[in-house]
Amino acid sequence: FVTLLGPSGCGKTTTLRMIAGFESPDEGEIYLGGEPINALTPNKRDTAMVFQSYALFPHYNVFDNVAYGLRLRHVSKSEIQQRVTDILRLVELSGMEQRMTNQLSGGQQQRVALARALVVEPGVLLFDEPLSNLDAKLRVQMRTEIRRIQQSLGITAVYVTHDQSEAMSISDQIILMKGGVIAQMGTPMEIYYHPNSEFVADFIGECNFLKGKAGFSAGGLIKVQLPSGSVTVASEQPREVGSDCEIVLRPEAITISESGALPCTVELSCFMGSYQNYHVRVGDTLVKITDNCPVNKRIFQVGEKAFISFDPTCAHLL
Repeated sequence: FVTLLGPSGCGKTTTLRMIAGFESPDEGEIYLGGEPINALTPNKRDTAMVFQSYALFPHYNVFDNVAYGLRLRHVSKSEIQQRVTDILRLVELSGMEQRMTNQLSGGQQQRVALARALVVEPGVLLFDEPLSNLDAKLRVQMRTEIRRIQQSLGITAVYVTHDQSEAMSISDQIILMKGGVIAQMGTPMEIYYHPNSEFVADFIGECNFLKGKAGFSAGGLIKVQLPSGSVTVASEQPREVGSDCEIVLRPEAITISESGALPCTVELSCFMGSYQNYHVRVGDTLVKITDNCPVNKRIFQVGEKAFISFDPTCAHLL
């Protein structure tokens, strides 16, 4: 399950449309299953797309919408009946075969669009921001269903979204794009914990950036001198002593307490239920902290002095 992720205009949908055959690349060749497909029309490619708008036929019922691609391929009536019945069971729409599309909820329409793409048994299933028209709760439910179905069928999927949490939750691999090129490619954990640039770190979730100077390194650890003190960060690559560097820290990786590595002043303290949200000032830098499970912990108030610290392995050095 590969997700093309990035801000608006980065080229992710254009890339997906080139795979489908709706757009032609200016240069280079697209391969599917080891075979070049640039010269093939969309209907000759072993792909199927689930569109953002669903693109269901309003004058067809659920069964006929799902069966449409099979009829174009001249599949026998008996096989169409069996395959449509099986796929509707998989997407949990059994018993709705005769309903018209305007009698369905948004989530049910999405399932019909998914079933129509799956029933032709494509080599690659393409998704163009398929959940953007659903409400937040239904989006979470449907992305879980899409992942379940994809895994049960063992089909390759390429999915386009600008929603970071969506990409993180369903993907085996994420391709993060910027300005028409790949900014970073890797597993969700690799991109989240080991971003290769400030753009990647900042795009995927919240991040804190602490600028400093590299010090001596030993045993996979490097000392970094910040304006407000020195800290130790895990780094596989040694840095030239005195060179500029930047520490990337996720809010949940930081601990706030009465003693620690770096002094700070609390500027915001907000109880969020399962966590306490802090904004603290470290020197001239605003640092965001997510203190999980704040029960029985000291809660720092606005204006109080405190310290922050973090595990060296939870920081990433750019």
